[in-house]
Amino acid sequence: MSSAKAVKEETSRKKFKVPHVYIILLTVVAICAVLTYLVPAGHYERVAGPGGRMIVDPDSFQNIAQTPVGLFDFLLAVPKGMVEIAEIIFFIFIVGGSFGVVNATGAIEAGIGKITKKMAGKERAIIPIVMILFSLGGAIFGMAEETLPFVPIMVTLAIALGFDSLTGAGIVLAGAGAGFAAAFMNPFTVGVAQGIAELPLFSGMGYRIFCYVSMLALTVAFIYWYAGRVKKDPSRSLMHDIDKTREEVLDLSVMKEFTTSHQLVLLVLAGTMVLLVFGVMQYGWYIQEISALFLGMAILTGIVGKLGFNGFAINLAEGMAALTTGALVVGFARAILVVLTQGNILDTILFGAATAVASLPSIFSAMGMYVFQCLLNFIVPSGSGQAAVSMPIMAPLGDLVGVTRQVAVLAYQFGDGISNIFTPTSGYFMAGLALAKIPWDRWAKWFLPLILLQYLLGAILVTIAHFIKLGPF
Repeated sequence: MSSAKAVKEETSRKKFKVPHVYIILLTVVAICAVLTYLVPAGHYERVAGPGGRMIVDPDSFQNIAQTPVGLFDFLLAVPKGMVEIAEIIFFIFIVGGSFGVVNATGAIEAGIGKITKKMAGKERAIIPIVMILFSLGGAIFGMAEETLPFVPIMVTLAIALGFDSLTGAGIVLAGAGAGFAAAFMNPFTVGVAQGIAELPLFSGMGYRIFCYVSMLALTVAFIYWYAGRVKKDPSRSLMHDIDKTREEVLDLSVMKEFTTSHQLVLLVLAGTMVLLVFGVMQYGWYIQEISALFLGMAILTGIVGKLGFNGFAINLAEGMAALTTGALVVGFARAILVVLTQGNILDTILFGAATAVASLPSIFSAMGMYVFQCLLNFIVPSGSGQAAVSMPIMAPLGDLVGVTRQVAVLAYQFGDGISNIFTPTSGYFMAGLALAKIPWDRWAKWFLPLILLQYLLGAILVTIAHFIKLGPF
């Protein structure tokens, strides 16, 4: 009887298999296409705002002729999405291929072996230290795409220290994400939003720093706790079955000797990271420049790592091939925005949400703005893009409903930032998962408790800001 029950339970588990991420995204795209038949098409005029950025004219909304997305346009949305987000897709390929070259030299394996032995007994101490560094990058200069090269390094290190790939990716993505969501001087979110709201640049700094410390403490505590559980019992990891099959998993009992060649490779890698930070901060480097930097790193690594010309090319190609599925996910996700834009219902959704917020009692208006921004980020994951779309409406709306413009900016900031490492429409996040070789459904299940806590914390901080009339206005 018990044997039959076990077989039945096993069969039941097989029936409820989580759909592939391509199926999930195509379903969402299809739903959006259907909505273009049901939701009235609408349009806001765009005008030049602060710094020449095109922003929404909040008084210009009007309904236009319906432009439904048909079957062929639905199919076309995916290749269009691939084209629109091509630089991120190829960025994933180049960075993945570059780390394929680095891994082939054995330098990371040998270097991590030394670190692991030195950290014996105090492995978790590295988590808060590294997360604070990444969070400062997110809080000060909006570090997001720039975190991607660090993901495969931290995943390999985390596994070697007895944790799992979720811990390694979380240290980078959640660390920078916490700083990004509660940034105190990110020019791409706080700066743009305050400029549109006509607030003094980086005003409200004191309260924002309090928000940053609160969000970071929550995020670090969650990952520190989770890492401890996995360290004690690796089977608790949601990635246990996949991590066991990774080629990057290190056997400390047969560690390679840390040679001069390995040291030179790691020196090239460290120099690349320094150049990355310098280039982003000093010259405003973005995806293409960073891609070029890592291609150069791969070439130099192949030379000092003594791989030879063919060895360099073969490992570059293998590194790219390993990330094909994850890289193309970014294009599938972009198709959602393609359909909403082509169907002209994105502005209608924006108008409807603003109207709903305006009808709320004053005490709930700030929370209504926060919820709206949280939902909008699943459609428009770009921080500055979301500011350009929503803040021209939310700032004057706040004046009408008794919410200060500073609180409106704070609601946007949390709404924009918290879900950036959860929603599959976030290009850099999906790129990070591809580099970490973590399926989105595994990450979503792991990250869900933390994102709910972050949303709750964000709601509390917005409510406090509303009650203290965070200003100057």
